[in-house]
Amino acid sequence: MGEAEVKPKKAGPVQCSICSQRRAALKRPKTLEQICRECFYAVFEEEIHRVIVDNQLFKPGERIAIGASGGKDSTVLAYVLSELNRRHNYGLDLFLLSVDEGITGYRDDSLETVKRNEIQYGLPLKVVSYKDLYGWTMDEIVKMIGLKNNCTFCGVFRRQALDRGAAMLKVDKLATGHNADDIAETVLLNILRGDIARLSRCTSIITGEDGPIPRCKPFKYTYEKEIVMYAYFKRLDYFSTECKCSFSFTVQALILLLGFILPLFPFGVGVVLLFIFFWGLE
Repeated sequence: MGEAEVKPKKAGPVQCSICSQRRAALKRPKTLEQICRECFYAVFEEEIHRVIVDNQLFKPGERIAIGASGGKDSTVLAYVLSELNRRHNYGLDLFLLSVDEGITGYRDDSLETVKRNEIQYGLPLKVVSYKDLYGWTMDEIVKMIGLKNNCTFCGVFRRQALDRGAAMLKVDKLATGHNADDIAETVLLNILRGDIARLSRCTSIITGEDGPIPRCKPFKYTYEKEIVMYAYFKRLDYFSTECKCSFSFTVQALILLLGFILPLFPFGVGVVLLFIFFWGLE
């Protein structure tokens, strides 16, 4: 008889690289560590706490409005800020602030999610609408101007609506859910547009300090994938449908093209092709 074949042993479950006690449930996109859910929650929340403390985003006694759209970023921000406020005794009065643009089939549904978050997190909610502020809904504006520049109009109106809502709440700061991916996309767009003025300030963690209500980004260094994973594992209640008028596919396409075009062409040629693609969509 020949020697019996030795079958390779199957690798056992990977242990968490932080606690070494529980089974790893995920690989962190940010560090590539294989960790368990509990350690992921801990490091995710601690990193945001460090960002808040190191950048002095808040002061005790301040009233803070959280820009709440019902999406994953703002929902996780509301949940985490609420938890950190209690855990570390920030002494903040937190509020949810939502804007109703009047986009049927999108904002009306997402506002229902925000209203549930109001109850789940025990945070007061203020909703301001385009109709009340400007006399127009976004649906009515799109009927007038079409889809070509609708995101430009909506962005301007939305920023002003958030400022006016924050003033109604008499808050000291407005916290938004902009994450590291959002900031990278903004940098790319500003480079392609040649918008040096915006490029110089779009990465700031606090903006509008010279205005009545500054804005801050506690998620500035947080990856979008990790926000999604946190919301998924925590089973947070959020709205995931894209706006029917959204132009965000352009940015996503640009990011993908960077990965495909630049390795195939000399850098200058690749950049020119991206410019042509971008301005064609604009």
